[in-house]
Amino acid sequence: MKFILAKKEKMTRIFAEDGYAHAGTVLIVDPMVVTQVKTKDGKDKYSAVQVGMGSRKAKNVSKAVLGHTKGKGFEAIREFKTDISAEVGSSIDVSTFAVGDTVRVSGLTKGKGFAGGVKRHGFHGGPRTHGQKHSEREPGSIGGGGGRAGGRVAKGIRMAGRMGQDRVTVENLKVLAVDVSAGRIIVSGAVPGSRGTLLEVTSAK
Repeated sequence: MKFILAKKEKMTRIFAEDGYAHAGTVLIVDPMVVTQVKTKDGKDKYSAVQVGMGSRKAKNVSKAVLGHTKGKGFEAIREFKTDISAEVGSSIDVSTFAVGDTVRVSGLTKGKGFAGGVKRHGFHGGPRTHGQKHSEREPGSIGGGGGRAGGRVAKGIRMAGRMGQDRVTVENLKVLAVDVSAGRIIVSGAVPGSRGTLLEVTSAK
């Protein structure tokens, strides 16, 4: 499995050789450094490659992480379960992928804070007439006497609450362009998050 860590930059339009215009997202890819390799034969009992990307001041990194990374402060550390062979200290860049590859992109969506039921779940709200005043966006009954859940609030019932900042994976995106010198890659369609969101790009299973 091929993989990279990337940051979302912007959306754009790219024209393919067939003349069609495709919507795509530009991702910035900084070189990654392999920090650890796990194998099935080792103490971890599974195959994976751990990589670090970016840099942080040592004073902002815990001593445990500094000891693990031999004193290097990475902005982000991620682990990918894969059987590829890699050596600690080696570098991985955007040249891992080529135009036409099918990838999956995972990341956190935009956080929208506390939201009501209408915005969060698409509730229609209460009636606007027949004596109603301020019930347009009220959620309605959440419990019930001897009916649903016997008078208590059922677990998992849809209500107002924190919205967004969920991990989402978008499948079957195509690599439209790769610029190794600039450290950029363009994938088709939209991906989760706002500008600057850290994303995991892996080859489709």
